[in-house]
Amino acid sequence: MLSRRLALVGAAFALAVPVTSAVAWAEDPVTCASYGPHGVCLIWSESPGGEGTGGGGGAGGGAGDGGLNIIVVDGRQCVPAGLTQPQPPMTFPIWGGHTDGAIYDCVAGTVAGRAGFVTTGVTLQYWSATAPVPPPDPAVLAREAVSEMALQAIRVGIAPSAEDGAVGLVGMPNWMWIDRPDQQTFGPITRTASTGGWSVTATARVASVSWDMGDGQIVTCRGAGTPYSPDAGRSSSPDCGHTYTAQGQYAVQATSHWVVTWAGIGRTGTIRLDLRESVPVTIGEVQVLRQ
Repeated sequence: MLSRRLALVGAAFALAVPVTSAVAWAEDPVTCASYGPHGVCLIWSESPGGEGTGGGGGAGGGAGDGGLNIIVVDGRQCVPAGLTQPQPPMTFPIWGGHTDGAIYDCVAGTVAGRAGFVTTGVTLQYWSATAPVPPPDPAVLAREAVSEMALQAIRVGIAPSAEDGAVGLVGMPNWMWIDRPDQQTFGPITRTASTGGWSVTATARVASVSWDMGDGQIVTCRGAGTPYSPDAGRSSSPDCGHTYTAQGQYAVQATSHWVVTWAGIGRTGTIRLDLRESVPVTIGEVQVLRQ
């Protein structure tokens, strides 16, 4: 349902008064297929119901709790969508005799419960002495939310570990795991960043860990892995392990691959980041004594 411009008729005009209202953006089955430059949904994949054309002019409003910047133009709720391009001639009734300010677009719609602010395909126009305040960039708020998480590299669990004075053997399995995983090192962790009544919520979790074993081999493991127990003896790790074929000193680097999903102000996105930690590993050979 594409937005169509509605030419306003009549001499009535008014300054639209901002109204803030908490709005949860659409979830399935009503989803947004296309957003405008100001975070306003212009095309919905499932129409919530049509609405006839309307006029612009009269305005009013009040204040609610933080959320989408909804104003009222001629008795209809709408979301500011920027400067009208091109500007209509000042002889048009929409100017109401003003020679200052400008004409702005406002996408009409209704607050429809879980579907959020559902646009109707009608773009109203109104005069205002000052430009409406646009919403913040949700991607910026998403990065702020990630900063508040204080994500960390994993605490490396590996057996045998040179840090414990242990020496592994050529041909014997090594076990790798995330030691004492928590929200900051493995996830999931959720934080919300807000400004001026707008908010973005982000959730981060480790999708996988890549283990550079220092011998040219990289092992990618999903999940936290299984800590080694002496009861396991010489068996291989059930989910994250490696076997060295030559003796030596190796620097093992564990890279945790974080995936952050965020949503807010009518948009969604994904942020990916990698965090690294290294530990040394010593591998020796079994010496056979012959008499």
